[in-house]
Amino acid sequence: MKPINDRVVVQPAAAEEKTKGGIIIPDTAKEKPQRGKVIAVGPGKDGNAMTVKKGDKVLYGKYSGQELSYEGKDYLIMREDDILVIL
Repeated sequence: MKPINDRVVVQPAAAEEKTKGGIIIPDTAKEKPQRGKVIAVGPGKDGNAMTVKKGDKVLYGKYSGQELSYEGKDYLIMREDDILVIL
């Protein structure tokens, strides 16, 4: 996968299975993760270089990106602006 312009492909982290207290969270109550690993980065837009790079761990907005399933794995495609923090 090679994103275009200022797009970034992120592999979301797995949803939490248990709380810190050890309570198992059912599938219906799990929240979508808001962190993930950058898999691919586009070249940038309007001559601006991209800040994130492949392999970065990032936090992004709760409803950011377009969900995509590719070769059996789930990914998000989002603009670099949707990324809030590089961890």
